[in-house]
Amino acid sequence: MEIYQLRSFQAVAQQGHLTQAAEMLHLSQPAVTSHIKALEEALGVSLFVRVSSGVQLTDAGRRLLADAERVLCDMRAMYDHARSMQAMLQGNIRIGTLAVPARLRLGQWLQDVNRRHPLLGIQTRLGLSRELLAEIRRENLDCGFFLGRDEFKGMSTVALAEIGFCVAIPCHLADALGNADWAQMNSTSWLGISPRSTIASMTEELWRQHNIRPKIVGEFDDEASLVELVKSGLGLALLAERTAKRFAADGAFVLWRGGEVVSKSPLQFVYPAIREADPLLRALRDSLRTIWDLP
Repeated sequence: MEIYQLRSFQAVAQQGHLTQAAEMLHLSQPAVTSHIKALEEALGVSLFVRVSSGVQLTDAGRRLLADAERVLCDMRAMYDHARSMQAMLQGNIRIGTLAVPARLRLGQWLQDVNRRHPLLGIQTRLGLSRELLAEIRRENLDCGFFLGRDEFKGMSTVALAEIGFCVAIPCHLADALGNADWAQMNSTSWLGISPRSTIASMTEELWRQHNIRPKIVGEFDDEASLVELVKSGLGLALLAERTAKRFAADGAFVLWRGGEVVSKSPLQFVYPAIREADPLLRALRDSLRTIWDLP
């Protein structure tokens, strides 16, 4: 059973005449007759009987016509769906993400991207800002997020937000350092940050501003580890304001001067400048601006 046979079946049923159905379908009358005969053989029933005015549906034909029309309707819907997808973006996009997805509004963003472009395949790779930037430059990633400052040579950026940072202090040092001056902060161990993280350069800059060079304990590369190690009393650390205040509210540690913001860093979306007109990246940017309420 073929679609063209069902079309001929429907046309003959509508016209009640083989020749008129053939004209409507732009086919020869023998071709339409052949379609009907082949369909009857496939179904094992007679669909029409001859009458003086042409042909007339049999009882089986009347019952099967509804099925045929349903199949043809579904087929038209499938073609319409396929045509609509021709205008949809297709392809795969590789996105570098940072360790705190809520800070990136990642869930909201990717849900919106999927709603707008359901044929777009999305892959994410977790990393530190400078690692991700290097991978974008090597074309191992298409785009990504970057927390911090950089010259961004050859890159285009979309500024998303300014992230404030606070100094987190172990609870056992709350009385001694809760409102200390920077000279006192110099006498206490700080948690070391991996140089691959932009928080490392932010911490270094903060120390330079206040002319201190404290003892460093270890080298750590993610915020979750820093939180746990401050909680354990290993040392002080610079933490993003929202994270710091959330854990401080739970009593995990205390914040210097009640959570005073000591540094700020831009959160940005970055991608190769030569791909400014790339429709996939344009689609991501448009969605990102909607989620972040950007102009």
